Amino acid sequence: MSDNETFTFPDRLSVDPKSPYYNAEILSRDVGIRFKGAEKTNVEEYCISEGWIRVAAGTAKDRHGNPLTIKVHGPVEPYFKD
Repeated sequence: MSDNETFTFPDRLSVDPKSPYYNAEILSRDVGIRFKGAEKTNVEEYCISEGWIRVAAGTAKDRHGNPLTIKVHGPVEPYFKD
């Protein structure tokens, strides 16, 4: 049985260290995201129960210098790449 089958991912996870949903321990293990069956590499945050991911909207930045993101709805499947 692999780690993906025994480990329960948090319902919500963010790559932004300022977010309350940030978890360095989990992110250090190289988390992958399947969204609508396709692997996504530019996910900033996800929520499994609500079925959405946040992805960067091009190269646009907000007034604080952070990338602008858009929320896209659909089935989310996190997994460990190893």
